[in-house]
Amino acid sequence: MSTTSVLVLQLAGPLQSWGTGSEFNRRETAQEPTKSGVVGLLAAALGRHRQEPIDDLTALRLGVRADQPGTVLRDYHTASDHRGRPLLSAQVSKKGEQKPTTPAKYTQVTQRFYLQDAVFLAALQGPAALLKQLDGALRAPVFPLALGRRSCPPSRPLSLGLAESPDGLEGVLRSTTWQAGKTAHVTHARKAAHPEHIDLMATVEDPEHGNDSVCDVPLSFVQERRGLTERRIRRLTVTAPTGLEARTDSSRTGLHAGHDPFALLGW
Repeated sequence: MSTTSVLVLQLAGPLQSWGTGSEFNRRETAQEPTKSGVVGLLAAALGRHRQEPIDDLTALRLGVRADQPGTVLRDYHTASDHRGRPLLSAQVSKKGEQKPTTPAKYTQVTQRFYLQDAVFLAALQGPAALLKQLDGALRAPVFPLALGRRSCPPSRPLSLGLAESPDGLEGVLRSTTWQAGKTAHVTHARKAAHPEHIDLMATVEDPEHGNDSVCDVPLSFVQERRGLTERRIRRLTVTAPTGLEARTDSSRTGLHAGHDPFALLGW
């Protein structure tokens, strides 16, 4: 049986923000890493500039597993001119200078949304030579790496290396050990009837059998040609090993004896 090479990443940090189509003063985050964000991270690791092609990176199939979904954080803040002058508008004069807002506006309200304390496992399937190059680049990146937004640096090494699986992306998402934090492990060990494994939500890029679509594939990172296109995905639940030992007290009954749907939320 032939096997497929897959590059496995762990995306963990105090804050992550995976922007989709939002812009201006309100910047949303998706609930999981986007293909645009992951491709941007790979391009930065390779040292590619905005005007360089990214076709080989967007052609990689992406699978994402939510090991620790995290919670949404809203960052509310205001901005104003320290000299007390009116803020500038988007309109420009004939001289190319920005016009002041009319009527005068002195305070700008902006909101940014983040995922806090989230951990994701991302798997990339594609040509073995490219995956090997990316593995090395993520361990010694050319440009600083971020989890979506530049203000969100990763807190762990990103690459978990190359994995082999006859079942491709889905097989790697099922076989790679749970990457959640220590607190989540302690909670799972205390509550789960079978702590040695856990059910996790996942998304697999599947052009042929995908039952949903998302618009997050970048066309280019050049400012004038930026845009997104769609890809087909399939949502599923995978059972992954946790690295914890199986429970020996077989007397546990009641709520902890069977399926625990709250474990999917990391509770």
